Amino acid sequence: MTVLQNVMVGAHAKSKQNFFTAPLRIGTRAEERRLGSMAYDILTDLGLAEVAFQPCAGLPFGTLKRIELARALASEPKLLMLDEPASGLTHSEVDELGALVQRLRDDYGLTVLLVEHHMAMVMGISDNVVVMDFGRKIAEGPPAVVSRDPKVIEAYLGGAA
Repeated sequence: MTVLQNVMVGAHAKSKQNFFTAPLRIGTRAEERRLGSMAYDILTDLGLAEVAFQPCAGLPFGTLKRIELARALASEPKLLMLDEPASGLTHSEVDELGALVQRLRDDYGLTVLLVEHHMAMVMGISDNVVVMDFGRKIAEGPPAVVSRDPKVIEAYLGGAA
């Protein structure tokens, strides 16, 4: 599938097709144009318009991560849940991702739930942080406060504060 088609998959829940009209292909062209236009707008917003008609296979890893975000945005969520989106990215890509998540949060009016081990990114973009240690909450609050918490320092740096 192309990048555009991948993003359109994310919009399937927004489709007006139903059990009866889809098999008969009633109104599918107009619907595909509408969803394609919406998906292309999202790709443009994420700086991916130049790869919209290319297959996803073989694209750089960082680009694939942004395509995943575009596909999620196509469903018009109110809550965007990201599970370790920075894994496998270079330091510069992590910085770009952090800025992108903040922009998407603001531009799309999203609440973002981020599960991430890249602490610099978490502390740099979060309004509130919850720190878990082996499934147990050990700290919660603004990043500046949480980063100084002795339990957090012990759990993540391995030494006493």
